Amino acid sequence: MKTTLQSLVLLFSSLAFSQTIGIVPFATGFTNPIEIAHAGDSRLFVVEQAGIIKIVSSTGTINATPFLNISSLVSCCGERGLLGLAFHPNYATNGFFYVNYTNTGGSTVIARYSVSANPDVANTTGTILMTIAQPFSNHNGGTIKFGPDGYLYIGMGDGGSGGDPGNRAQNINELLGKMLRIDVNSGSPYGIPPTNPYAGATAGADEIWAIGLRNPWKFSFNRLNGDLWIADVGQDQVEEINKVSPTAAGLNYGWRCYEGNSPYNTAGCAAMSTMTFPVAQYTHASTGGCSITGGYVYTGSTYPAMQNKYFFADYCVNRIGMVSTTGTITYSANFSGSNSFTSFGENSSGELFVTGTSQDIVYRVIDTALSNDDFAQHGFSMYPNPADSELFLSSANENILQKISIIDLSGKLLLEQKLENTPINTINIASLKTGIYVVTIEDVSGNRFTSKLGKK
Repeated sequence: MKTTLQSLVLLFSSLAFSQTIGIVPFATGFTNPIEIAHAGDSRLFVVEQAGIIKIVSSTGTINATPFLNISSLVSCCGERGLLGLAFHPNYATNGFFYVNYTNTGGSTVIARYSVSANPDVANTTGTILMTIAQPFSNHNGGTIKFGPDGYLYIGMGDGGSGGDPGNRAQNINELLGKMLRIDVNSGSPYGIPPTNPYAGATAGADEIWAIGLRNPWKFSFNRLNGDLWIADVGQDQVEEINKVSPTAAGLNYGWRCYEGNSPYNTAGCAAMSTMTFPVAQYTHASTGGCSITGGYVYTGSTYPAMQNKYFFADYCVNRIGMVSTTGTITYSANFSGSNSFTSFGENSSGELFVTGTSQDIVYRVIDTALSNDDFAQHGFSMYPNPADSELFLSSANENILQKISIIDLSGKLLLEQKLENTPINTINIASLKTGIYVVTIEDVSGNRFTSKLGKK
């Protein structure tokens, strides 16, 4: 027991001095996982490239029955497949969700589906909203997301091959190499937002929101301020990350004229001053990377030191990158083995997950340091720590607490208890194994505070 206690104290001491980004397994049992989404509740929805969507509970358990299986409609694999999933902002009431897949003819399809009477199983018949022909098998894009304006955004690659031979990304008469935006709440099968930059003016361009993308492999909106982050895969040398206001219409991200900040093929291109360049970029030569996988700005509360950073990865490098508010890129240490990271995801609380096709595991992204301790800063005491079978919680302020939650470092909820409005609350932790845990308490106003706990 003495050795265990000393080990935990030493571990706490070392964690206090540095922030370390790590990954811990959260759920296993997938085949080519390529997207992670949530529907506003505690579940995660994991998309498999061949056309299956599986539900994962908050404890990391996969439902035996898939949420949706459209594998008979999907062409897989390579860069084709079931690539995107987005739940309607009013999913809780209308049950609609949207998918992006490559059909058996090689075209991109955007379709709407709905949940059945069973909340864990979808209806198998969908409604096709849009079909976009693809001249080659690569650069399909794939991500779909609802923006803060309630419209559906669709990331389209330039149609494939290499170097954009058809100059499609700069051509506003077609939809490839673009960010599209449609209104799924009006029109048949959808409407065009009136503020789309080319709406009504150019044939075939109504859906375009932005141009000049090569292959946007994951984009996301910061759920706190709406900023749009786009990771655009490079050609031979440069991977780029773009960050823009969600209201910035008609931007030109530069491809095929520029790869990142570097000229690629500027023949016939507009002036450089008319284009939007990355907030951050990296080269293959300097990193060993080959293809960026975009992620999210961390907006959760469990790991305060991760907040205000954008997380991304690269398919060829087994580590996670972070972009600061000033555009500076830093990296975690390399993880063991290979993951071939294909997607990040966030749950309804803003906690981050990542997955890849080498290990077929969904990981929780964690800060193993937990260097910022909310409890001490806000007048709460949790003792003893490390603890054995009982834990005591008290408050030196007037906050009325309502709930305590204890999760392991993979994000699995292990204990949740209602708190009484008394000077000291007692929590039984005898069922927990020896180790390190994250403790979150919530007051009646919904404010949450986080600390770390050692179990002897």
